Amino acid sequence: NNTSLIHFLKDEGYIVVHQENKIELSYIKDFDFIIVFMYRYIITNDIVLYFEKKIINLHISYLPYGRGSHPVFWSFIENFPKGVTIHVIDKGIDTGHILIQKHVKYKKNENTFRKAHERCLIEIENLFKDNHYDILNLKIEPKKQVGLGSYHRTKELPPNVDWDMKINDYIMINPRRST
Repeated sequence: NNTSLIHFLKDEGYIVVHQENKIELSYIKDFDFIIVFMYRYIITNDIVLYFEKKIINLHISYLPYGRGSHPVFWSFIENFPKGVTIHVIDKGIDTGHILIQKHVKYKKNENTFRKAHERCLIEIENLFKDNHYDILNLKIEPKKQVGLGSYHRTKELPPNVDWDMKINDYIMINPRRST
């Protein structure tokens, strides 16, 4: 509900159905395209196979780094590239072929996990808006992800994360993890 993409796509003439609950193939079978953004559920394989290249994820990390949960947090903790990625969804978690990516450079005042996360949300929305025609019309050749990258589950997030704490202060208090 907090994304500008719904109104943007409607303004572009698309019919948009927004769903926060777990989706089933029977519900979406007549859809032309699926865009996943900040969705909490894993897309089932029957949906992936049915939509093939017409199901994408807007992910706030520079894949293959930051697969899974809380990618912005882990990009700082593990010191991997910061960015956003639009990729085709496959049967893995954030492992699908990449359509387009962008490195994100944070402004000086974006020095907390919350502000860095918000910056990535803006960047991924803008990346989609700038490229929506080519994405939705399958004009971008998907490219395989290169490298092992990283993956984290929600339960791996440390319990003491203060999203408004300065990132450098948090890192000084909590030793870095290796990838």
